[in-house]
Amino acid sequence: MPHIPLPPIPGIAGLLAAHPETAGPLNSLAETLLRGPSSLTPAERETIAAYVSRGNECTFCAETHGAVARHLANGRPETSSARMDALLTIADRVRVDGRSVTADDVAAAREAGADDKAIHDTVLIAAAFCMFNRYVDGLATTLPDDPAQYEQHARRLAAGGYEVIHHG
Repeated sequence: MPHIPLPPIPGIAGLLAAHPETAGPLNSLAETLLRGPSSLTPAERETIAAYVSRGNECTFCAETHGAVARHLANGRPETSSARMDALLTIADRVRVDGRSVTADDVAAAREAGADDKAIHDTVLIAAAFCMFNRYVDGLATTLPDDPAQYEQHARRLAAGGYEVIHHG
């Protein structure tokens, strides 16, 4: 049960519906991070968001963004690559404590083919998703009654992005 009154909409969607004054800026941030210009594909960025969310044990965000990543990759899971593995290492370090990212981590990402924009975007996505995860879990938002709702929500996000408040 949520800690504050919210509409019966799971996860961050309920928070955004209840608090439209923050919905616009938060949706705009998500749209910029996950769909704006980047050397990372939207599927790769969604994978980073899901990975950080999984590490933070934020079920709603991990399930939602994992499903969005699959939709953007046409149902195929993102294949592991040295570049993504190196970026996920950086993302995990940011998740735990941003100061734990080392020059060796960055060098490994560069050696694996990541450019400075990919490294920047990885750090920013990881940091932002720590905030999103804590927002969702800190107010004890609900989870969907039916796991298929993650897929439905993910289809809408994959097709329409984050600029519009998505419910459900």
